[in-house]
Amino acid sequence: MSSLKFGTSGLRGLVTDLVGGPSYAYASAFFRSVPAGDDRRAVVIGRDLRDSSASIAATVASAAAAAGFTAIDCGALPTPALALEAMRRGACAVMVTGSHIPEDRNGLKFYRPEGEITKADEIAILAALEDVAAGGAVPDAPPATPEPDAVERYHQRYGAAFAPDILQGLRVAVYQQSSVARDLLTGLLAGFGAAVTPIGRSGTFVPIDTEAHRPEDIAYIAEVMASGAYDALVTTDGDADRPLIADGAGRILRGDVLGLITARFLGADTVVVPVTAGSALEQAGGFRQVLRTRVGSPFVIAGMEQAKAAGAEIVVGFEANGGFLLGSDVTRAGRTLPALPTRDAMLPILATLAAARAAGMTLANLVTSLDAGEMASDRLPNTPSERSSAFLGRLGDADFRAAFLKPIGVPQDVDQQDGVRIGLDGGRAIHFRASGNAPELRCYAEAKSASEAQDLVRWGLSAAAAAMV
Repeated sequence: MSSLKFGTSGLRGLVTDLVGGPSYAYASAFFRSVPAGDDRRAVVIGRDLRDSSASIAATVASAAAAAGFTAIDCGALPTPALALEAMRRGACAVMVTGSHIPEDRNGLKFYRPEGEITKADEIAILAALEDVAAGGAVPDAPPATPEPDAVERYHQRYGAAFAPDILQGLRVAVYQQSSVARDLLTGLLAGFGAAVTPIGRSGTFVPIDTEAHRPEDIAYIAEVMASGAYDALVTTDGDADRPLIADGAGRILRGDVLGLITARFLGADTVVVPVTAGSALEQAGGFRQVLRTRVGSPFVIAGMEQAKAAGAEIVVGFEANGGFLLGSDVTRAGRTLPALPTRDAMLPILATLAAARAAGMTLANLVTSLDAGEMASDRLPNTPSERSSAFLGRLGDADFRAAFLKPIGVPQDVDQQDGVRIGLDGGRAIHFRASGNAPELRCYAEAKSASEAQDLVRWGLSAAAAAMV
């Protein structure tokens, strides 16, 4: 199980290290970690469209049966749809997905009846794992009970929350690729009045990363939008908890900008975000408070709970990848959208498109009106965590930091809440952190222009690679 570890959201690792006994062991450890006195002994199981996901889901069902849980198979569906079904039933949930990472990797996301597991729950699972044998054959078990309606209930959640004409007149290309939400997204947008064109459906898995865009994805989106036939292009990552939206010129909107637009559209007073989100939230958001956390939905959820306990009324959270968490019920025009405190792609897609239409603006003009500055990000793949950790440790030293950054500027403030984020002169910032989902070093930059932000990221990754030799 050498490649398997908990990251910013769930367990991740190589498929070869996960299939069979290891996935059975981790699922068994999760079920053992659920309090013995908990009488809600059911688990809903979902999966994305990777080739390995169906067999891993069957293994999870076997582990559930062995642990005395009723296994309910929701099939292929978005992670937030599975979370919604778990909340409806008061059940646990396990989602088989590697999210945005390549197909040779996969993972498990665990949910308690109350919602996503916490970091404390992860520790309990790892402790229980010590008592579970990872080797050997997976025992036979009766098939899980099918639940084909979970996706439709998720669809109805949004159909009931917004007016049926909120997207009327918009022309939207839905890049379907291998997103588990590809048909749902097409139908939902059309149901709100958009003229929808599905494009780019794929029979093989496409690792869409909504935060560090692959050059081939950027080129494809630019080519599609060059025709002028669409006002927007939308898609999601593999398990549909992270959105991607491009404007009419093919420019991909930043995930934190999607979150900013969505939070304002919903009338939020408190926003909880990780340190990777742009500073425009404090400068231009108009929110009563913005709380910053480490990267990962468990930290954002904990921050939302703290805000609600302190008396905040409408609390939302989001990440730089665009995944949006709704911490409070929201009522608009007499329609209520119940809280769903897990990362979701559908809400920011709907809210961003609806906000542009309501303002009578193109997406590009809506973003310009926010004066959100520019950010860029990229990654060094195949960077072992020990190399990243050693580099970040050196970067935490003031003398090394000043010498390392001398070619680009003078360090100002430093935030080491998650990696090392350094404010630079001229209102710029550069941030290095190790990915929690894959062996990568990520670099983020903020500047007044897109070209300057991109230059900072390119320099940062090149300099980091040289420093880690």
